Amino acid sequence: MSVGGAPDFFYREAQRLGYVARSAFKLLQIQNQYKLIKPGCSVLDLGCAPGAWLQVACQSLGPLKNGGAVVGIDVKKVKVPSLHCDARVQTISADVMKLSKPQVMELSPKKKGFSVILSDMCPSVSGISTQDAALCFELGVRALDLAVGRAMNVSNDNFQNEGVSCTCSPYDKGVLLSRGHLVIKLLESEDTKELSQICKPLFKKSTWLRPKATRSSSREIYLICQDLKSQ
Repeated sequence: MSVGGAPDFFYREAQRLGYVARSAFKLLQIQNQYKLIKPGCSVLDLGCAPGAWLQVACQSLGPLKNGGAVVGIDVKKVKVPSLHCDARVQTISADVMKLSKPQVMELSPKKKGFSVILSDMCPSVSGISTQDAALCFELGVRALDLAVGRAMNVSNDNFQNEGVSCTCSPYDKGVLLSRGHLVIKLLESEDTKELSQICKPLFKKSTWLRPKATRSSSREIYLICQDLKSQ
């Protein structure tokens, strides 16, 4: 819905096309521009409620015969949408901040890791911009930590300078496969630039995108990290 309460274009389109939320169009644009999700790959969707990104991720895998898997995690219990999803999609109700990497790895196909990690996690909005951005940044750091694990140690100084603790041990393995891709939602702030700098040496390419479906009043921005380098 729009700020004034009247349905906006993306809200109406989501209803028309069977998506559970207008946020589907954000991932559709990301997928159209970057082609991150390929047939047969494995996708981890962090903060998957209400399920729109599960729908787009499953669609992007192609027909069921192509294989692949989509795993969604959210603190809320999320029912797999009936439209645009099939048997390759499953959801887990859990707090991403408390799950260990081995636990997340267990959810991946053959327990080997994921090809793509999508983080659309966002804290409950307080209305205090600096606080909301800081909490969103913390969730983004968690997504990166889950993805690359010990590789974050290379940029540990950056985290310490920003007052953000990195909890990964030297033996900590991330759940993102080599040459995998990572998408992180953040709220624009000084910290977002720091996270981008940390990702740059870990991935072959990292860019920013503000999808067209983002509300004009929102500070949401997505960090698109492509091709995780071998560690």
